Amino acid sequence: MVRPDGQNQLDMMPRDLASGELSKEPESTDRIRSVVIPFIIFTAIWGSTWIVIRGQLGIVAPQWSVTYRFVIAAVAMAAFAKWKGESLRLDRSGVLAAAFLGLTQFSINFNAVYLAERHITSGVVATVFALLLIPASLMAWALLGHRPSRRFAWSSVVAVSGIVMLFIHELREHPADSGQIAAGIGLTLFGMLGAAIANVAQARPEMRRYPLSVLLTWSMAAGALIDGLVAFAMTGAPQVDPRPSYWLGVLYLALFASVLTFSLYYPVVRRIGPAKAAYSSVLVPIIAMAFSTWLENYRWTSLTVAGALLALSGMVLALGGNRSGVPVPDAA
Repeated sequence: MVRPDGQNQLDMMPRDLASGELSKEPESTDRIRSVVIPFIIFTAIWGSTWIVIRGQLGIVAPQWSVTYRFVIAAVAMAAFAKWKGESLRLDRSGVLAAAFLGLTQFSINFNAVYLAERHITSGVVATVFALLLIPASLMAWALLGHRPSRRFAWSSVVAVSGIVMLFIHELREHPADSGQIAAGIGLTLFGMLGAAIANVAQARPEMRRYPLSVLLTWSMAAGALIDGLVAFAMTGAPQVDPRPSYWLGVLYLALFASVLTFSLYYPVVRRIGPAKAAYSSVLVPIIAMAFSTWLENYRWTSLTVAGALLALSGMVLALGGNRSGVPVPDAA
């Protein structure tokens, strides 16, 4: 089936929704390979980044740290695309799409998160950002027609209740003045909104027609350019931290927490929908606390244990419903 714009209907369907001829492997095996394993990888890596980002704050302004991260990420992503034999050329629409993703995902999102950690702890930022599933669900419904099921809605209420419990604990453990808390939460919500917009936008058909590695290359390059302009306008000339630990952190965030994770994350978004993919943000603060237990002697309480269990239960219930999370496109 071909749409009026020339795009094959079957190409737009998730593999497990198209005819059986598109997939020779069992549905469960294909789902594990294309959704479950990538979900585990990018969620685990993003769960570790909150501690790494804390090490980026100090001599170098956060805006320049974000810039360095995505300059390196864009170069690495371009090398990966060329290794795959893909042309880096984009038409005018592709350039505009890449610039939009660069602005929302790799500039607004990350600058806001880095700045937020100057006002509140990484744990509070992670737990607030975990609410990403709410705007992602609403935007996916409004712009993609991914209406959430009743089961998904109630499961999300359970998960959000757990996140709120984790948030309350973090505020109790790390009190700050009201101005600092308001600034940190406001920045986090702003960054979360940028991420939600980007997640839904890149799942639209007009963006899906471009090779992902090429789109990510130019998105990260556009984000790095915007980040650099913002950094120069807000803080002046580039700053350099001579510590090897700083640059190891930049490399980790660029190569693993950007190139690898987004190469895995966006295909999952396109397959199961932005709302369900956003459940990775629900797990991130729990993983972050696990890393903190190992590296910073973080102490679990009955409140954090209950919050973690509720968040995990909500995620399991939500992701255990309709497998695809993506409606079959209407016939032309």
